Amino acid sequence: MLNCVIRMRCLLIGLAITASWLGLAIAKDEAAAKENRWEKTIQGFEELDRKAMPPKGGVLFVGSSSIRMWDLNKWLPKLETLNRGFGGSEVSDAVQFADRIILKHEPRAVAVYAGDNDLSRGKSPEQVRDDFKELVSLIHGKLPKTKIVYIAIKPSIKRWKLIDKVREANQMIVDIAKKNEQIVFIDIDKPMIGEDGLPRKELFIPDRLHLSDEGYELWSTLVRPHIVGNSN
Repeated sequence: MLNCVIRMRCLLIGLAITASWLGLAIAKDEAAAKENRWEKTIQGFEELDRKAMPPKGGVLFVGSSSIRMWDLNKWLPKLETLNRGFGGSEVSDAVQFADRIILKHEPRAVAVYAGDNDLSRGKSPEQVRDDFKELVSLIHGKLPKTKIVYIAIKPSIKRWKLIDKVREANQMIVDIAKKNEQIVFIDIDKPMIGEDGLPRKELFIPDRLHLSDEGYELWSTLVRPHIVGNSN
């Protein structure tokens, strides 16, 4: 009987160790998959830099597809801008690749739009806030005079069901910005809402998620005052 108990305990311990090992392996694989998902895109940015390194001291835009699709030359002409947006990315992705796509350019200002995909994939507003705080820490750890311009998570038609979480996350970023004069929060929520209390349809392309020309015109008008004449 005692031998049976000992064997059972050994079996349970072995199963627990195996489960723990599998959990670690799965987590490692997921992290590697996430990194590999963007590796080609990040290498593409690095190749562009090798061919013609942009001048330092400009305004770098980073974030998800709303940044990637932003024609900065069209909407923010006569400004030294650099687009490092990659569609589908989250705040944590900007953190992960900060050394390779942000810090080395030593921008005088960084405009960030991310958090939209994070909430859509189940992250909490608190996770968005914490990831943003980590991004701020990375940027200001090396570039303490760089202004960080956070563009609020937009109220889109497609993701309207997330609006409460969107506004909760935005408010958390507002609270951070209030305590740091090098962080600016751009409220694009209110200007994107119509008289009916819903997102203005003309600001979106047919997918009801990404911005139309009217949307980018609005964003550019709101962002421009915070990135012009911001030299250190």
